[in-house]
Amino acid sequence: MVHQVFLKILEQKEALKVHTSIKAYPFRAVNNECLNHIKHQKVKQSYQTYAIESIPNQVEIPSNQLAYKELEKHLTTVINGLPEQCRTIFQLSRFEELKYREIANHLGISIKTVEGQMSKAIKRLRVELADYLPIIVWMLIIRLWH
Repeated sequence: MVHQVFLKILEQKEALKVHTSIKAYPFRAVNNECLNHIKHQKVKQSYQTYAIESIPNQVEIPSNQLAYKELEKHLTTVINGLPEQCRTIFQLSRFEELKYREIANHLGISIKTVEGQMSKAIKRLRVELADYLPIIVWMLIIRLWH
């Protein structure tokens, strides 16, 4: 959290305006960053709970269950078929929910490389999963109705 606060301060284009003591500012900023992080974690947790509770409703019908498993298997195959760096970047972005800047720092590459690799991965997924589009749309419709 401290690191995030210092990054935000360094990334600000305007001069920092402190209305309290300069000593108290970092403590308050870190405190606020921690509170925001906790709020974000609560939102993520409530969404995960909602998603977990709603998935069984979508997959109860055997044909939906079969389509879901087939889609999941094909998606895993496509992701595993990506080049190593492309796959790593995609997984960090989509499954670990890291931002492009964080991925670039983590892997020691430029943000442009991350953007390019993500673009490559998404294009490949779009092409490879085109046949599954009706199944995906159907699952989304079912999810919206429940």
